[in-house]
Amino acid sequence: MSPDTLLRISRRPEPRALRLHDDDPVAVALTPLVCGESFDVGDVRHAARDDIPRGHKVALRAVAAGELVRKYGEVIGVATADIADGAHVHTHNLGFHEAGSGSVRARQPRPVAESGGPAPTFEGILRADGRVATRNFIGVLSTVNCSASIAKLIAAQAEAAPSVAERADIDGVVAITHAGGCGLAADGEGIRLLRRTLLGYARHPNIAAVLIIGLGCEVNEIGPLVGSAELGATPVRTMTIQDSGGSAASVRAGVAAVVELVAGLPPTPRTPIPASALTLALKCGGSDGYSGLTANPALGVAADLLIAQGGAAVLGETPEIYGAQHLLAARATDPEVAERLLRRVDWWQEHVARDGTTLDQNPSPGNRRGGITTIAEKSLGAVAKSGSSPLQAVVDFAEPVSGPGLTFMDTPGYDPVSVTGMIAGGATVVCFTTGRGSVFGSRPAPCLKLATNSEMYARMSDDMDLDCGGIAAGKATVEEVGRQIFELVLCTASGQRTRSEALGFGQEEFVPWQRGVVL
Repeated sequence: MSPDTLLRISRRPEPRALRLHDDDPVAVALTPLVCGESFDVGDVRHAARDDIPRGHKVALRAVAAGELVRKYGEVIGVATADIADGAHVHTHNLGFHEAGSGSVRARQPRPVAESGGPAPTFEGILRADGRVATRNFIGVLSTVNCSASIAKLIAAQAEAAPSVAERADIDGVVAITHAGGCGLAADGEGIRLLRRTLLGYARHPNIAAVLIIGLGCEVNEIGPLVGSAELGATPVRTMTIQDSGGSAASVRAGVAAVVELVAGLPPTPRTPIPASALTLALKCGGSDGYSGLTANPALGVAADLLIAQGGAAVLGETPEIYGAQHLLAARATDPEVAERLLRRVDWWQEHVARDGTTLDQNPSPGNRRGGITTIAEKSLGAVAKSGSSPLQAVVDFAEPVSGPGLTFMDTPGYDPVSVTGMIAGGATVVCFTTGRGSVFGSRPAPCLKLATNSEMYARMSDDMDLDCGGIAAGKATVEEVGRQIFELVLCTASGQRTRSEALGFGQEEFVPWQRGVVL
C-alpha cells in the first residue's frame, strides 16, 4: 500500500463504493448495496448481485477461483470460488493466502507537510528527574492477585480521603492489579516479563508516587521486584498483608501510606512543554471495513506529525501486522531492525501453530461482521496507524521506548494486553481507533477513542472522542483529520479529559502478557 494511496481520498460527493487502488478488483461499500441496484465506481457502472452491507467488499470485475485478490494494492487473500462482477466478496468466497505477505522492498517515507509557525507544545507536568507526564496519579500496585482486592480498597478509600481529594493537581489514585504473581517459576520467562511490566507502571511518568502491596509469600516478592530496577525519583512505599495484620489492618495502613505519600509531594503545576516529549501509543480494536480507510490512516498522519516534532510513537499487535510486515520492514532504518521485526512475526507463527491454529484466526466475529475477511486485510489497515515515518526500533513487550521516532513493540493483538505493554514501555497518551465500538480506558495514560465511521460514532457518542467517518463521506481528507487528531492529542496531554476518563474507566484494563509455565 503506497503511503499516498489513502491520502488521495479528498473532499468529494459521497460515493456508494470506494476503490482504494487501481489494481484492486474490489471496492468497499460505503452504503448498504441492495441486490440489483446500480452503483458507480469512477466512470464504470456496476450492479450489485447480492445484498452487501456497509463496509464490506464488492467485486468490480469477475474473479476466477484461485486468483489473488488485492485491496490497497496489496494481496488480502485468494478467491476460493468464482466471483462475479458486483458480487459480495467475503468469507464465503475469499480465503487467506499464505504468500500474501509480499517481499521487503525499499520505500521512501512520505514527508509530512508542516504548517509553519511555532513548534507545538502542550501543558505537561515536569518531574524532578526530567521526565514529562500528562497525568498525575498515585499508584497502588499489587505484586500478586492475592493482594489485588486490598489494593483496590486502599485506592478507593485513599482517593476519598480529604487530604488527597482536596489536591487539585492529583488526578486520582489508581489500583494497578492483575491475575498473576504466583504459581510460576521464580526465575523463568513469566516472572521476568511480569516484573518488567509492573516496574514500567511503577516508574511511569504519570505515576507521581506508588504504594506496592503484596501478600507476603508469593513468587513475585516485593524485595526482588523493587530491587531489580531503577525507579528514579518516584517515591515508593511497600507493605505486605501478612506483616500488616490481615485485610482490615492492611487497608488502614495502606490508606495512611498513600496519604503520607501525597503530603510529601510538592505542587505539580502544568507548564508548556514541546510536543517532542510525548510518546503516543497507536492501537486499533473492534476494527471494521472502514478502519483502514479513515481513522487508521488519519492516526498515521498524527503519528508522523508528532515524530516530525521529535516525539515518539509506538505500534504493537504483532499478530495484526501479519500479511503486512513487509511494509513495515521496508521502512526500517537498519537491516537488523527489519530482521528483528520479521523474527517476531516468525515466532508468532510458530507459537500459534503449537496450539493447532493460524494467525488468520485473529479477525474476530465482530471484525468479520464489519467487513474484514482475512488477517492480511486487517493487518494492512492496522499498519496504516503507523503513518510513513521510518521504523527506528523493535522492542519486546513492556521494554522501554527509549528514543524518538517510530518503535514497534511485540505485543498480542488483544486490546488490554497490547496497551498494557505500550504504557509499561512509556506511552503517555493512547490513541485507540475502533469501528465496531469500544469502551476501553487505560489509566494512568489517557486514551482517546477514534471512531472509524459516523454511524457508530452517533450510536456510541458517550464513548467516542472523535468521528473520523467524514473521510469516507468526502467531508474531510485523511490529512485534515490527522491534524485534528494531533491537536486533540496535545489537548489531552494538557489535561483535557477523554470520554473514558469522564466515565471513570481505566482501572480494569491492566493485563500483563502471561508467558511461560503456570505451576
